[in-house]
Amino acid sequence: MSKVNITINGKPYEAEAGKTILEVARENNIYIPTLCYLEGVNQYGGCRLCMVEVETNGRPMRNLQAACMIKISDGMSIKTNTERVRKARKVNLELLLSCHPKDCLNCNRSLDCELQTLARRMNITERRFEGESKDIPLDISAVMTRDMSKCVNCRRCVAMCNNIQKIGVLNAQKRGFKTIIQPSFGKHIADTDCTNCGQCISVCPVGALRETDAIAPVIAAIEDPKKYVIAQIAPAVRVGIGEPFGMPSGTVATGKMVAALRQLNFDEVFDVNFGADLTIMEEGTEFLQRAKAALTGGEAVLPMMTSCSPGWIKFIEHRYPELLPNLSSCKSPHMMQGAVTKTYYAEKLGKDPKDIYLVSIMPCTAKKFEIIRPEMNENGVRDVDAVLTTRELANMIKQAGIDFVNLPDEDFDPVMGLSTGAADIFGVTGGVMEAALRTVYELVTGREIPSDNLHVHPLGDSDQIKVASLTFENVLPEYKFLEGFTARVAVTSGFDGAAQVMEMVKAGENFQFIEVMGCPGGCIVGGGQPRGVRSEKWAARKAGIYSIDEGKKLRKSHENPDIIKLYKEFLGEPCGHKSHELLHTHYTARGKYNELIGKK
Repeated sequence: MSKVNITINGKPYEAEAGKTILEVARENNIYIPTLCYLEGVNQYGGCRLCMVEVETNGRPMRNLQAACMIKISDGMSIKTNTERVRKARKVNLELLLSCHPKDCLNCNRSLDCELQTLARRMNITERRFEGESKDIPLDISAVMTRDMSKCVNCRRCVAMCNNIQKIGVLNAQKRGFKTIIQPSFGKHIADTDCTNCGQCISVCPVGALRETDAIAPVIAAIEDPKKYVIAQIAPAVRVGIGEPFGMPSGTVATGKMVAALRQLNFDEVFDVNFGADLTIMEEGTEFLQRAKAALTGGEAVLPMMTSCSPGWIKFIEHRYPELLPNLSSCKSPHMMQGAVTKTYYAEKLGKDPKDIYLVSIMPCTAKKFEIIRPEMNENGVRDVDAVLTTRELANMIKQAGIDFVNLPDEDFDPVMGLSTGAADIFGVTGGVMEAALRTVYELVTGREIPSDNLHVHPLGDSDQIKVASLTFENVLPEYKFLEGFTARVAVTSGFDGAAQVMEMVKAGENFQFIEVMGCPGGCIVGGGQPRGVRSEKWAARKAGIYSIDEGKKLRKSHENPDIIKLYKEFLGEPCGHKSHELLHTHYTARGKYNELIGKK
């Protein structure tokens, strides 16, 4: 890249041509406030808080310029902190605040609100302007609460939904003061083809978008003496939960989280990784059954697609219902574990399943929708009763006054507390595929997967779509139908990647196994995880997940002795009658606006 010479606040800098003033300023630790800008997501220039003075060719530009939009040029001189700049920024922020609700003390984003932080930084101590408030009713679904009276029209959610996920549910409608961000025709979010991924929530700078709160019903269950309340924790949560307490991104805080949940008076704390190991046993067996049918002249639907991500499930139900038969029939790990908890474990406890209240701690907002799907119950008893996001759990811990950072580590409760490293990597894109291949290859050949370690490298990085092949050679006698068979697999995350892979499948691309995660990067950057700079947190959280995997003695799901015991005592065999009854499900073809296709 060619270099140009510029000055910022009188100091010379050499920077890459083509970068914006804001990018260069941030690279050199020069503060310029922003609200609508979000790296890699939204570059809009609408909030006008990043205004700077600019001179080119020795001549000052007449108007202040938006630093996020103006690219640097050789000889450019930039001033970021003049009186004119400070006054303009402050007035623009005061005008935004003039129409904003005054309920900061009651807002769920108080002390974690970018608008509030900016007002404090610009020393706004009074409300000089009184604008017209926006009296807009709340739009509440099982997953998301939209309070458009708090919206600052930054368009971050629009950019995330349209440009990153490419779902297109949210858009700016009307003009001027009447502008509102909402689905087409003013529909409720639940009446659209929203996937519930929550990525819009994760980028909202204020309290306009939030997950629908589950803290109150969970606390009520804990305080109900008739309820036996169990928490179960997803793998990605353990590398995100420390961030709200000042711990570095990627810190593995599993033991502290278990201890905190016990102090919150949960009766037991389980590891969803046990359910992930169970998922691999079921999904791996299902894949082998489909492959055998395809190779021996039977009926089979390939490629088989993973079904662990509820946002991805809803996406394919809306956008590609003709490919629903390709989905694995397996429930997701926490739903499998819920089904086993309400049956197998309820019997061990001697409790009525209706008296067990199971709470999943998830990095994902779409799980809140998943638990209310009518398919996810056994004899009228829900597999899982409530979902708390990572953010909600952090809030519960803070509300209880628990000193999270200094908690001594504690272990999961037994029975569903033991897991392998294969389960941990469910939290990253490519992890489900890698975990499945570890087990499938070893079951078929009796040998570990051929790699310099257990990671399948072509699947492990952050490119949107990755393809790899695995050939089965010198297989065990019972799998002779697979001798010489090459399984071509694909991995993607985010709905833009999902759509691309689905189009490849429809065009006849030869895949046998496909993994899709709804959130770009996988569960570690799920819609319920702590907010922040996505690229930095993605790498740290991914490293944290793989460090857990590499630190375990057991790294393949079929080696988990508690899983083996579960099949021996209760389930029988993978994909057997009992497991199909409890651990598998079906999916629903939906229309553009969430109506069921063919519904009368």
